[in-house]
Amino acid sequence: MKWISLYILILVFSLVVNSCQTPNNSTTNNEDSEHPHTNHLIHSSSPYLLQHAHNPVNWYPWGKEALEKAKKEDKLLIISVGYAACHWCHVMEHESFEDTMVARLMNENFISIKVDREERPDVDQIYMNAAYLTTGRGGWPLNTVALPDGRPIFAGTYFPKENWIKVLTHFSGLKENKPESLETAADQITRGIQQMDMGSFIASEKEFDEGLLQSVYRGIEKNIDFKRGGLDKAPKFPMPDVHQFLLRYHHLTGDPKALEAVTVTLDNMANGGIFDHLGGGFARYSTDEIWKVPHFEKMLYDNGQLMSLYSEAWQVTGNDSYREVVYAISNFIEAEMTSPEGGFYSSLDADSEGEEGKFYVWTKEEIAAVLEGNTESFCEYFNVSTTGNWEGKNILYATESRKKIAPKHNLTEEQLTEVIHEGGSELLEKRNERIRPGLDDKILTAWNALMLKGYVDASRALGNPLFLDVALKNAAFLKKNMFREDGGLNRNYKDGKSSINGFADDYAFVIDAFIALYQATFDEQWLFDADALMRYALEHFYDTQTGMFFYTSDEDDPLITRSREVPDNVIPGSNSALAKDLFYLGTYLYNNDYLDKSRKMLRNVLESMNEEGPYYSNWAILLTHLTYEPYEVAIVGDRAEELRKEWDQHFQPNAFLLGGKSEGKLELLKNKKIEGETFIYVCQDKLCKLPVQSVEEALRLVE
Repeated sequence: MKWISLYILILVFSLVVNSCQTPNNSTTNNEDSEHPHTNHLIHSSSPYLLQHAHNPVNWYPWGKEALEKAKKEDKLLIISVGYAACHWCHVMEHESFEDTMVARLMNENFISIKVDREERPDVDQIYMNAAYLTTGRGGWPLNTVALPDGRPIFAGTYFPKENWIKVLTHFSGLKENKPESLETAADQITRGIQQMDMGSFIASEKEFDEGLLQSVYRGIEKNIDFKRGGLDKAPKFPMPDVHQFLLRYHHLTGDPKALEAVTVTLDNMANGGIFDHLGGGFARYSTDEIWKVPHFEKMLYDNGQLMSLYSEAWQVTGNDSYREVVYAISNFIEAEMTSPEGGFYSSLDADSEGEEGKFYVWTKEEIAAVLEGNTESFCEYFNVSTTGNWEGKNILYATESRKKIAPKHNLTEEQLTEVIHEGGSELLEKRNERIRPGLDDKILTAWNALMLKGYVDASRALGNPLFLDVALKNAAFLKKNMFREDGGLNRNYKDGKSSINGFADDYAFVIDAFIALYQATFDEQWLFDADALMRYALEHFYDTQTGMFFYTSDEDDPLITRSREVPDNVIPGSNSALAKDLFYLGTYLYNNDYLDKSRKMLRNVLESMNEEGPYYSNWAILLTHLTYEPYEVAIVGDRAEELRKEWDQHFQPNAFLLGGKSEGKLELLKNKKIEGETFIYVCQDKLCKLPVQSVEEALRLVE
């Protein structure tokens, strides 16, 4: 706070109100004549920007045109950031941005810019940091006042109309009467943002050993809610990489508490209202600590990661409910989130008909009208009451087991399960007659890669080749539409257009997904494609001074700072993902430079890992590989595919799988093909044990 001028603090504490927790309807280009207002967003690819294209506010998209206009006219900038599924973004639009009086204030005194945070996370991060500096909190909508050069002087989240008018009036007055104070504030906040982005990467000299790994695990464990699952606070966000680390820690150490942390979370999430029991898929987060009341938007990236997590949990536990969740996610993605070309859409709105959650909730009378029999058993299982369990309506969520409820209604557990499945199908059919939440149909590279990886993991764990077909179709879509001739990636795709230069997470997650595709197919081209992307990322994103990756390419127009994404959150940070990618590719391709870079990156964050536990969990997965030497398991011969499928029935996260019918081009496969035979070679650090011919024998060699 020491960077912030006193007058800004006074304004902040007097005006800032409810924010949309960080964790709409898709608008089409109607003829301009149908609308009294049309602004510069009308040609945007983002559904979120198109939602605002007919506001009376003279919005511009982020870019040179708006910034140059602000400089030429010497006007302050309003930079308003949100995303299509954000409930409070819609509220502020309706209250303020559709209001002609508010629009007149903005148009006369400011140049106003709308930003889709999902298309331009680099811009969002800078102004989110400004919000944290000036208010101590963040969220969306994110509304920033900045100088014409983009340096922020104030940032906040949601403002009711009367407070937003005060903000506009206050800063337009300062611009007129005390412009020097704005320059001072901009200098202070910009220095603060730059200091936040610089970070302190002091390589730790600690050994990668079991003691260090245990210390990191304890830092995560103490934040777990062992009664309801997830982290011990509300609202509750799914954090898939936390639980993927815990599965690996349990596998390597046998610690039962680590597995308990996973199962209590997955059980409560799958039973809770955050899970759509009719249509499948998970909502963005739960507003409470029991996973009951979701913030109803559904995001692609959550469901991709959760498909991976539930698939792995199925491998570990054999719990059929986890397998059911995987199929339910797939059903949702296929029905609502997949383009004809094989790309995956970004999100579904929380709102329909202007009301949050309306599409998903029920009265008991509505349910009874659809279900001809066994209404009471269905309603008791899902906590449905006449008065409602949320704002007079009912969210479907379960708190008691089927085994406990079935006898109350003279049903067996199997009969109740049939009632639930049949009733759910009937309600889904009825629900599909309702006005649907808006679809954000832009396609983002990074998020598609997370979903692609989810399908690969599900195909391997559940042995379903149809999941692999979906993954391969999506990979082909990415290669056709997101890969550029110069070897780089684009970020976005909509209506046949792909334009925004890719960010570090786009590279990180595509590389990870392609490595997974290699393990699922033994097609070496996926590894070579991943390596080509890594080489491009090293050339354009890598910071040789710190050994970390910038979030933006050196080919992008510069912002006020060049940030690095280091901690993990609901999505793993791009640096932890790239560090893992370097380790995997270095292992597969015998590239010691990649391995050295990966180790250096991990050493840079070891101190932070101990302090901030759950927010370095993807880094912690890398630490498991550097603590316990991973196995390279090569299956070579005509039966390679058959044995690979058998291997995949087992959770072996510390084994890097490779092979094929032939030796291929990988160094580790040389001289391992024996005509007429199929052998499994279990190796560590390029040293192989005697080959075996059954998966059972190979598994004994990795225990």
